[in-house]
Amino acid sequence: MPSSNSRYSLSIKRLIFIFIAIAFIMPPCFTENARAFEKTFPFHPGEKLIFQAKWGPILAGETILEVLPTTTINGVRSHHFAMITKTNSVIDVFYTIRERSDGYTDIGMTHSILYKKRSEGKHPRDVIVNFNWEKHEACYSSFGEKMEPIAILPGSFDPLSIFFVIRLHDLKEGLEIEIPVTDGKKCLSVTATVVRRENIKLADKTYDTYLVEPDIESIAGVFKKSKDAKVKIWFTADERKIPVKIKSKVGIGNFIFELISAGQ
Repeated sequence: MPSSNSRYSLSIKRLIFIFIAIAFIMPPCFTENARAFEKTFPFHPGEKLIFQAKWGPILAGETILEVLPTTTINGVRSHHFAMITKTNSVIDVFYTIRERSDGYTDIGMTHSILYKKRSEGKHPRDVIVNFNWEKHEACYSSFGEKMEPIAILPGSFDPLSIFFVIRLHDLKEGLEIEIPVTDGKKCLSVTATVVRRENIKLADKTYDTYLVEPDIESIAGVFKKSKDAKVKIWFTADERKIPVKIKSKVGIGNFIFELISAGQ
């Protein structure tokens, strides 16, 4: 029977999976003017969101979401998103996480171009997912070893980039949203619901937000999760629509990510 420390370590890992893998937004329609796209986006290069992670009352670590300068990937001008996650010294005793993910989308935010994930520790990773839109395929490789390509749905996004895609939508109560998502191993369409609008208080600041709940049973088809897990995400009800809080219920309790800094 697994020890409590083992269950705790696995739950921390699953939480990080959930945090970076919440994927449930269908991109709106765009024109072909890429520069016009950028002017209407609620994010831009230089944005840096810092989250504090908690397990109940215990501080667990920190996650940073950034919008980096646009770049060119395989000849395609692309957005570049990054996420860096690290546990603190308390959690390191049970499970050390030092992880970085990079997601690249076309400049119109209609699909992903490339996804990378690297981590150090007990279970190191060096994952690359290449998207081939001529063949509508994604190819997963780990430490240079490639798997067979899989078929992907039109408009598919990687697990990180969709966190920014949601911010392109006009959120309102009752809205149900779908998006194709792939981690390079599986691809499916995931649904989420905008449950309600509500004010939440974090530290000494109150935010006007929309609560969004993804279909965890669907996400389980692509990403690992705990049995009966639930995820709730609060996005600001303004033009930026930034995620300010994520709450995940897993086997041994509640994990919470709370925004502590939002640069630019």
